[in-house]
Amino acid sequence: MAKNFLVYGVSKGLGKALVEGIPSKQDTLYGVSRSCPPFVSDRFHWIQTDLSEANSVEVVKQSLQDVPIDCLIYNVGIWEKHAFSDEYHFETTTDTEILTMIQTNISACILHLKAMLPNLRRGTNSKIILIGSTWGLDNHNGHEVAFSASKYALRGIAQSLRETLRQDQIGISVLNLGYLATEYPLSVPVDEVISHTEGTLIPLQDVLNAVKFILSTSHASCVKEITMPAMLDKNV
Repeated sequence: MAKNFLVYGVSKGLGKALVEGIPSKQDTLYGVSRSCPPFVSDRFHWIQTDLSEANSVEVVKQSLQDVPIDCLIYNVGIWEKHAFSDEYHFETTTDTEILTMIQTNISACILHLKAMLPNLRRGTNSKIILIGSTWGLDNHNGHEVAFSASKYALRGIAQSLRETLRQDQIGISVLNLGYLATEYPLSVPVDEVISHTEGTLIPLQDVLNAVKFILSTSHASCVKEITMPAMLDKNV
């Protein structure tokens, strides 16, 4: 049976890989991003919007109308200007930067999920997958305050929304990921990615396999969280 996917953040990196590697040829995918993604297909529909803007929910809702959604993947996560480097300092992060991150990573997520629930209820064995981070786990070693807070928030969203979605048999999952080898497209074999990165980054193929596992489960199961750091990652 053909499925309808709604994927956020499709222009590059993991989002691009999700578009390329998850749907079958019969499926239809609606991709949300600010920048134009590199896809040309009758079954791919680009929805252009900026999730930092309040009207982004209405843009997506108007584009989809009453289309059933079988899988929604919220692959969004902006971070501080100097995140993950020695140049990062919480006190020099601007208030505007922090508020933009909260809007994009948290507020937009909640509002878009709320708006899409009717579409998800029309789907078959519908799933919601929130792309989280090991920065949202207890006792991680990262310093990035706003980014970490936003990834903790995803876990809270999933845990609470599960109570609402249980009666609809819609599964909601958080995929907590470590550092990804986003510079290596799916066309590069996994062994080559591991060799080039010396095993310090997660091949995108591994993430796609985790997503496929979630999608393969029946409505009798709810995969609440999957945590996937790189094997050599000492952050968590």
